[in-house]
Amino acid sequence: MADLDRKLFLGGRLKRLRYDLSLTQTQMAADLGVSASYLNHLERNQRPVTAQVLLKLAATYDLDLRTFTDDSEPAGEADLVEIFADPLFKDLHLPRREISELVASSPIAAEAVTRLYRAYTERRKRDALVAAPEETEQSPTDWVRDQIQGHHNFFPELDEPGEQLFNTLGGDPHTIEEAAQARLKDQYGIEIRLMPAQVMMIYQRRFDPHRRRLMISETLGPSSRRFAVLYQLALSEYGAEINALAEKAKVPDLATARLYKIALLNALTAATLMPYGRFLNEAESNAYDIELLRAPFEVSYEQAAQRLTTLSRPGSRGVPFFLMRIDSAGNVSKRFAAGHFPFSRYGGACPRWNIHQAFQTPGRIITQVIETPDGQRYFTLSRTLDRSLRAYADGAYAEQAIGLGCELKYAEKLIYARGLDLAQPNAVQTGPMCRLCERANCRERAAPPAVKALVIDEWIKGVTAFPF
Repeated sequence: MADLDRKLFLGGRLKRLRYDLSLTQTQMAADLGVSASYLNHLERNQRPVTAQVLLKLAATYDLDLRTFTDDSEPAGEADLVEIFADPLFKDLHLPRREISELVASSPIAAEAVTRLYRAYTERRKRDALVAAPEETEQSPTDWVRDQIQGHHNFFPELDEPGEQLFNTLGGDPHTIEEAAQARLKDQYGIEIRLMPAQVMMIYQRRFDPHRRRLMISETLGPSSRRFAVLYQLALSEYGAEINALAEKAKVPDLATARLYKIALLNALTAATLMPYGRFLNEAESNAYDIELLRAPFEVSYEQAAQRLTTLSRPGSRGVPFFLMRIDSAGNVSKRFAAGHFPFSRYGGACPRWNIHQAFQTPGRIITQVIETPDGQRYFTLSRTLDRSLRAYADGAYAEQAIGLGCELKYAEKLIYARGLDLAQPNAVQTGPMCRLCERANCRERAAPPAVKALVIDEWIKGVTAFPF
């Protein structure tokens, strides 16, 4: 605990805490048993925070005073230092002291500056891509996607720890979430709290390092909540190993490193929820029936489908699937492939692939045999994803669909291909240069290079977002 005899000016942290709890000054003052004007003085650093107020804060809001009062760099200060190092602000000669004061006195304003700068840099990248796409440096998203594809979406360094963690948590998929919560609490002092959507606002999950608390939005479904808990445990258990993998990959910059680590942690979490050996055995014994595959692991359709693209262990391989996720407007947010598939680099999926028709039959799996311009044939199945809970005021929900497929020679192993003539299938020609593209204004042919900047993989978009 902090030395309660020294004067503590914690206005910025107090204001940040109140903002995170969605409280007015009047509400927090009532909770603490002080006047609103006194709390206002505390937040403006016109009065030091007394020992009595600190103890009341700890008791009322379950704070860890050691982290709340420490002298470490305030959250967000490092981001602002990096932002103001941009040549755009060179003539201002902004001293570090003023940046520190901004974060300390107005943390919300500091966060607003950070968000605005991020939006500015993203727009600058898009404008540069339109002007000279061939000269633009590879974006962090593209680098991470290429890195994962270079590994064919298979990381044995993550599958083995995932199986170990699964066994450490008792080896039972039905109790793994409770075991993970207990381990987070006992080993790392981290509690899990389910929070109302009004409190979480734009976030689905958020970790509060000061209170050692993982807050999860109650709008998330059960499988997503389990993933969020296991993600936090994977980060706590194997953070050093994830950092080592990023260093080994020679990630070019900090932004790319952050996205790559999130991608690796997602893979490790999936490997814990669905350990390789057990998952492959279930897949093979059920002829890759995804609905039957979901049940033993209590995962979503998307989680099971994405895990199917990772089964490339030598001597114990599954069907080499590829996967694409799109929304109802055709925007691509995921691409994975354990084997060969000619994904379009800049555009979306060919309109002749029936993944687009899946939106007309929500919840139903529809199959198709497609042929790409190189003569390769693939068996595919497409299905919409279940809707997530969403407030009416948040606007229209963008439906999403998953397209999963494999080379036709593997289709005989899938329950979805039974009864079809795989020797002489009715294949639909698709691909970036299919005949439809040659005749009409197809999405693949017409998509300009600028689309590249808009095809964002949501699963590596940032700490507030994760897949499934």
